[in-house]
Amino acid sequence: MDELEIYSHSKRWVLLTIAAILACLIAAVDWYTRPYISIGFLYLFPVMLVSGSLRRWQIVTVAAGLALVQEVFSNLPLESAIPRLIFSWLGFAGTGLFIFELLRNRRMVLTHLSEVEHQIQQRREAEDQLGSLVASSPAAILTVGSSGEILLANEAAHDLLRAGSTELRGRRIENFIPALSSALRYGQSRMYRTALQCRAQRSDGEAFLAGAWFSTYSSDSGNRLAAIVVDLSEELCSREDLSLDYLLKNARILMSAVSHEIRNMAGAALVLHQNLTRVASLRENEDFDALGTLIHGLEKLSALDLSGDSEQERQMVEMGPLMDEVHLLIETICRNSEIELDWAVTDLPPSVWADRYGLVQVFLNLVKNSRQALQSSAERRIRISTRRESGSLVIRVEDTGPGISDPQVLFRAFQRDAKATGLGLYVSRALMKSFGGDLCFEPSDHGCCFAIALQAA
Repeated sequence: MDELEIYSHSKRWVLLTIAAILACLIAAVDWYTRPYISIGFLYLFPVMLVSGSLRRWQIVTVAAGLALVQEVFSNLPLESAIPRLIFSWLGFAGTGLFIFELLRNRRMVLTHLSEVEHQIQQRREAEDQLGSLVASSPAAILTVGSSGEILLANEAAHDLLRAGSTELRGRRIENFIPALSSALRYGQSRMYRTALQCRAQRSDGEAFLAGAWFSTYSSDSGNRLAAIVVDLSEELCSREDLSLDYLLKNARILMSAVSHEIRNMAGAALVLHQNLTRVASLRENEDFDALGTLIHGLEKLSALDLSGDSEQERQMVEMGPLMDEVHLLIETICRNSEIELDWAVTDLPPSVWADRYGLVQVFLNLVKNSRQALQSSAERRIRISTRRESGSLVIRVEDTGPGISDPQVLFRAFQRDAKATGLGLYVSRALMKSFGGDLCFEPSDHGCCFAIALQAA
């Protein structure tokens, strides 16, 4: 745009002044030249000066004025004045309009060129940023060509696949992650944007579980695939260990419930056996004595301590992130079930003594019970609220359902009238007690309310 800086708006009056002075000089020279010699063609220079600063109609007007000035100061015969005036005007106007369009197109070209250069600069900066992001990403990033060869691999990809000093570029992706090769082959007919977990292997042959987020896209050389790959082996082990821990914990809780019931029945049977020992005919009966031995053994077996150490199972849990996760889970359940969620969670302590996974399970169990109770209710609302009470946090889960007819049997195992196993609330309370918390029912005039008590850490 520097080439057209002379025609900028700030210099418009300078050009107009110069053009006016130049026209006056040409007119004076033309006046003092002898007759029949005209230098009117020199008026083209003022026209060219002002063409870049005026509009079309203004250029035509200036051309007419200069044509008139030329005729007045040229000392030429008046017989042919009108034709000369018309042709001069047309010449000046045409030259001015030509210069106007030429400068206008030049401005458009320079503007477009500037925009292109700006876009190229932005694209280059975006590519540099993307390149830095890919290079510094802790996740392995790969792009794969249409024939299955690796086109790009960042440092994390080399570390993940243990390529070492060997360049991954040009090697076949099927040698490392066969599922991505299959996705690319099937993606020739349609585009994919999805995620998968699959078996993969490193350069040394070691297998691992890979999580891949990938998409296919078209290029001049055919469809390609871009993928972000992470190693899920440790996460899988942690998840399975956690599942095993809670399987054993729930099994221990259920066995405790069964042992409690057996202990009650064994105690009743032992009382009956002791009463029957008063019958003389049964005192020396070997089968009767064996039955007593079985009852004593059953009572000892049911008296085994299956409870865990709550001090070992509990840990400090940050309440902010935990409640955000619970909010997301409960909101999804309520939205899918068309239930209004009243989330009144405020004044949370920084952390509590709990077990994160177990506490989430308790919340989900209570909300699912409320969802089931609200199926036949006209008003469908669940309220989650919190309150700090003397060094502890109480979280209340309330609903607008029909309420509980017999609260005394809520936390008993193997309830007869339960729609499922009748163990949900029993297990939930046992989980709460396992890390020093508690779960209790609070009477309410309308609906149902459960209170979760946690010790602030």
